[in-house]
Amino acid sequence: MKVTNIKISKIREHEAIDPNHLEKVKKMIFRSGFFKEPIVIDKKTLIVLDGHHRLNSCRKLGLKKIPCLLVNYLKDKKIRVIGRRDNIFVSKNKVIEMGLSGKVFPHKTTKHRIPNRIKSLKIPIKLLL
Repeated sequence: MKVTNIKISKIREHEAIDPNHLEKVKKMIFRSGFFKEPIVIDKKTLIVLDGHHRLNSCRKLGLKKIPCLLVNYLKDKKIRVIGRRDNIFVSKNKVIEMGLSGKVFPHKTTKHRIPNRIKSLKIPIKLLL
């Protein structure tokens, strides 16, 4: 798996964020001065699968690019999505549908299992401006 810097303006979201958690993540990234874990996005649609708070933190910090792990979401059988809310049906197709529509699920609706992903980077945030 390869990490690629993608323009933040091109990335789509499928899930809302928690403003309190967003501030914590933003402060953590700013204080460290480094981006340490890539977000995971579908390479075809550029929809975030994991990393909504990191993405929005980078937006708030004025960064233009973000390190992304590109995956073939619909075709990779090892990647799974799990619903966290009993009253909301989730599937890979529903995640893509939401991301393409501009609508979002409520915060903490989905959980993605992505095996063998890269979790440790040390990219200076100044390189992402």
